[in-house]
Amino acid sequence: MTDFKSISKIDIHVHASLFSDVTPAPYLSADEVLRMYDENNVEAGVLMSLADGCGLSTVLPSEQSKVISDNSNGRLKWFCNVSPFALENSPSADLSKLINHYKSLGAKGVGEVSANIYADDPFMDNLFYHCAKSDMPVIVHLATKIGGTYGIVDDAGLPRIEKMLKKHKGLKLIGHSQVFWSEISSDCTEEERSEYPVGKVKEGRIAQLMREYDNLYCDLSAGSGANAMMRDRNYAAVFLTEFADRIFYGTDLCRKGQKFRKDFSEFLENLVSDGLLSFENYVKIVRNNAAKLLGIEEYKL
Repeated sequence: MTDFKSISKIDIHVHASLFSDVTPAPYLSADEVLRMYDENNVEAGVLMSLADGCGLSTVLPSEQSKVISDNSNGRLKWFCNVSPFALENSPSADLSKLINHYKSLGAKGVGEVSANIYADDPFMDNLFYHCAKSDMPVIVHLATKIGGTYGIVDDAGLPRIEKMLKKHKGLKLIGHSQVFWSEISSDCTEEERSEYPVGKVKEGRIAQLMREYDNLYCDLSAGSGANAMMRDRNYAAVFLTEFADRIFYGTDLCRKGQKFRKDFSEFLENLVSDGLLSFENYVKIVRNNAAKLLGIEEYKL
């Protein structure tokens, strides 16, 4: 029997705030996040920063993420967040200056990028260029429209994201959100793109893009990632096996009152117990891929 408790997970995507009790939409405190981690065998997580101007009620500045990380005994790493409009409000601004500044302070990547503009807008193009130039992976939240929501916008089939993957070969782009994960199946309707589609998966654009572009990665966090896997167990096993080197376990814990997705952890463990996913690939997904990215000790098989 596999001893899953011996493998502590690493969460690629979490939010926490120093001011959790005074924000309009209260975020979890670091203590609340770490308490859930302790209860669910999660060793470490990556704080996502949120830049201003994204249609969000609460901003989580990079500086705040650094302070929380510095006081977490190494358990909370952090991604900085640089607005595509930063410095000069120009699509030719040298955003590497900001990105490398945060990198020198310990940031491990950029994200979660949620600016509500097209994924191939000149401003986003410039941000992706500088993320690649600075060798910083970037987590993106995708949306379906400009206005009334947050997230960078792409059309069905992710043609704008593909354009950026093709143009910026050194970019490590990590996809996230309902809009991203809806593309796991080719039969997703326009109405379902920002929802949680159900039913058997017919291979969609994510697998096709993953095969063609080795700079595309996947963030399994939130209901979007969990639903994409749990809606079709057999396809999840195939997908997780083929792309095991570029998939990250995550939670997207953020709001007060939010519960840890124990069901998703059990789902992944059951894939291993039932012989549908190898133990080696499970370890990559829940720990070692993130460990490599963050400089944390990997689990030795």
